[in-house]
Amino acid sequence: MAALNEKKTCSQRMENFNRFVWNPDTRQLMGRTLINWVWISLYYVAFYIVMTGLFSLAIYSLMRTISPYTPDYQDRLKSPGVTLRPDVYGEGGLEIYYNVSDKNSWEKYVTTLHKFLSAYNTTAQHANINCTSEKYFFQKSFLGPNKTKLSCKFTSDMLENCSGLANSTFGFPEGKPCLIIKMNRIINFLPGNGTAPRVSCTAQHEDFSPLELQYYPVNGTFNLHYFPYYGKKAQPTYSNPLVAVKFLNITRNTEVTVVCRVIGAGITSDNPHDPYEGKVEFKMRIQD
Repeated sequence: MAALNEKKTCSQRMENFNRFVWNPDTRQLMGRTLINWVWISLYYVAFYIVMTGLFSLAIYSLMRTISPYTPDYQDRLKSPGVTLRPDVYGEGGLEIYYNVSDKNSWEKYVTTLHKFLSAYNTTAQHANINCTSEKYFFQKSFLGPNKTKLSCKFTSDMLENCSGLANSTFGFPEGKPCLIIKMNRIINFLPGNGTAPRVSCTAQHEDFSPLELQYYPVNGTFNLHYFPYYGKKAQPTYSNPLVAVKFLNITRNTEVTVVCRVIGAGITSDNPHDPYEGKVEFKMRIQD
């Protein structure tokens, strides 16, 4: 028992460690002979070569079976989401609050809209083509540059009075602001079943008088020739079509909740789990 409890000195510990690293009596390195180390090294080299080969084969097989243009699984998005510009979020969600006499309160909205529409000027849209058809723009071939598909132009001037060209303040200081509705992209989605989907905005509560609105383009429609969308790789210059809504009679000094829906076959707006599917809801208060 005394021998078990005997403490070894530092030199003894170092000597034992040295013998573990190299034992001259058995000619073992760290408990193994040279031939053992050779065999175990060869085993691990072969093991990792096989594993690397299997992994590479799996990746190669996967890349050969998937399309670089279309995701294999798209079942999560059956109906597009809808977004608002300017997208200013407050404590209660999307909020457009400003004072017509206070430039600082509405200038941020104007700046956001100009920045957003900069992607829709004629220079940014130069790679796209002019489309005049009122039908879906199906493309079986890659006729664009670098094996891409063509995209239709959507320029800011199509928003007319809400383009920021004729009125650079988008009507905010007059209390008749322009807001922009955008429908999110879904690959190969065909909205409307042959009829162009349109935007319809209403006040959520019946206490308010019906909204007086102007839509741009006419009737607030998304032209069918912008669909289907074939994906970022196939259409790298694609730009979402837009609809601008000009509010003409918002009650001053009162918070109004507005819901803008995209109306069309295949577009749903009653999903309780996704408040932005097929519609966008926001609050507006314009003060004198």
